[in-house]
Amino acid sequence: MTDGARERGEGDGPESFERALLGRPASLGRREVSRSAGVSIRSARKFWHAMGFPIVQDEDTMFTEADREALARVAEMVRHEDMEEEFALSMTRALARTMDRLAAWQAQLVTEEIARRRHGEDSLADVAREEIRLPDERTLGDNEDAARALADLADDLEPLLLYVWRRQLTATIQRMLTREEEDGRTSTIGFADLVNFTSVVRRLTERELGRLVQRFEDLCTDIVTAHGGRVVKTVGDEVLFQTYDVAPGAAIALDLVEAMAEDDLLPAARVGMAHGSVLRRLGDVFGTTVNRASRLTAVAPPGGVYVDDALARQLEPLSGFTTVPTRRRSLRGIGEVQPSRLLRVTGGRRQTDVMAHV
Repeated sequence: MTDGARERGEGDGPESFERALLGRPASLGRREVSRSAGVSIRSARKFWHAMGFPIVQDEDTMFTEADREALARVAEMVRHEDMEEEFALSMTRALARTMDRLAAWQAQLVTEEIARRRHGEDSLADVAREEIRLPDERTLGDNEDAARALADLADDLEPLLLYVWRRQLTATIQRMLTREEEDGRTSTIGFADLVNFTSVVRRLTERELGRLVQRFEDLCTDIVTAHGGRVVKTVGDEVLFQTYDVAPGAAIALDLVEAMAEDDLLPAARVGMAHGSVLRRLGDVFGTTVNRASRLTAVAPPGGVYVDDALARQLEPLSGFTTVPTRRRSLRGIGEVQPSRLLRVTGGRRQTDVMAHV
């Protein structure tokens, strides 16, 4: 721990890390913390659940002074900022779900780095597997060192966390006031997935699988953000991305399949894309446009990009891309469609020249 962290608590047990990160140790029950914050027990319970934590009994001393201050701050916002309680709870859920994933991700990174330095690459499979087992002396030592490293990093990461959040919030507001103002709720939605991922997994060790998943995530994020797109989410072997202009979306799709084809670690990728209105909720996107992009991904060939009619029409007047109609297909939940294959056009190549490569 840092010197400041050690001053707040001695030893490396759970209580010392709690003091290092939250200040005073947990010493308040739910009645005490709700009374002190000036809210009902019912409201305090809803706030606690919104943060993602389980039911607390009256006799449990689960809360710290930091919890009381946070609850009092939310209550103050509801009382004096003309804010509905449900809105405040929704904002709390958004923060909690994001922070839960962030904390788990960071803990995994630190634990893997410590295991790699101490025991070599072979130890990473045990870390990634997270099996429920009695920890041996080595595992306990690694976990304690990882906990200390995370506590040490907290003070340095906190301003970076706020900076990145403000940067992302600024970018979101700019999109709200520009692209979405001009285009309503239309977006270009793309799904990229790895071909034959299930069979690939069977041939890999856990360490190799971990490297593959990490490489896929890193590559997709770099390519999508380089073109000004947004990674909505990744689920295993699939990434969902979004752009508000069609040209960056097309460039992302083609760059993704080309990058996967050139990467020795990754199998081939395929992409399905659609353009239209989407519903935005919980940081995710929903609707027929999203479903159409997903279904097109399932029928796209390895290394290929399929787009729907709406996107093909949007791309038609743009230089650098061409679309070639393929045979009609019936997509589950969508109906009959005629996908077009997206291709890159460079130099003076004519569309008829490109079609020869389809």
